[in-house]
Amino acid sequence: MKKSFLFFMIGVGISLSAQRSIAIWPTGQMPNSEGLKLETVEEKEGRITQIREAELFAFLPAKEERKSMAVIIIPGGGYGHLTYDLGGFSYAKWLNTLGITAFVLNYRLPTSPDLVQRELAPLQDIQAAVKRIRKDALQYGISPDKIGVLGTSAGGHLAAMVSNISTDYTGLKGDWENISSIPDFAVLVSPVIDLGEFAHKGSRDHLLGEKASPEKIAEYSMQNRVTAKTPPTLLIHAQNDNAVPVINSILYYEAMMKHKVKGALLIFPEGEHNIGVSNKTGLTDHWKKLCADWLDKVSP
Repeated sequence: MKKSFLFFMIGVGISLSAQRSIAIWPTGQMPNSEGLKLETVEEKEGRITQIREAELFAFLPAKEERKSMAVIIIPGGGYGHLTYDLGGFSYAKWLNTLGITAFVLNYRLPTSPDLVQRELAPLQDIQAAVKRIRKDALQYGISPDKIGVLGTSAGGHLAAMVSNISTDYTGLKGDWENISSIPDFAVLVSPVIDLGEFAHKGSRDHLLGEKASPEKIAEYSMQNRVTAKTPPTLLIHAQNDNAVPVINSILYYEAMMKHKVKGALLIFPEGEHNIGVSNKTGLTDHWKKLCADWLDKVSP
């Protein structure tokens, strides 16, 4: 009974902060699962270490102010937890002030005991989320061809994955197969990109395991996956980020330039690994205005 009450309280806390919860997988169709009955675990306020099933939390601006654009926010947490509040809900509320519909994705972590193949689960969940929002776009008053992603830290790595991996790993059939899982644009904030020399070790170990092969590391280093089909991307990083070195964003942007992908790279002298809706310096805080202007141009 005590365990059930704890889970109920966690659910209430999340639901009160968002407007509605959306299951991304049709009943019985979640892939890459051993079939375990897991519970959502929030070991620290605002940080989830295990989820029962991937879901989206919708934040909708007033209809009179709503633009046709939507953004799926992918929280970070080193692939070991989800910072759904600070790295998710806060961005969603800010986007709402711009008239942009936002959805926060709580995705399956690769550390989950339920997974058959650990590194595929987060990608499957964000691919299904993009398909879900496109499929239901009209009911939210948004356009299916103006769906972007915003990922922070390890969530930025996942945003880069869904931007560049065209193989559909969802396994969804029927009319789902005709819906693209590639977003129309991406915003990467302090993103994990490289899983080799400049890796955030925790993210790499959680995603690929501690004994990942050089081939697997290269495959999941996202600067190696950029092509001419990569969607327009805005990268935001701080030069003094000691958790995820700024070279991660630089490597991705260099790959974008090589393949003539539209986008921009913003590097601020300060901000550490904490660039968000609230920042310690006014200079770093300018990222929001620059991002808002970029979004207006990338998807008018």
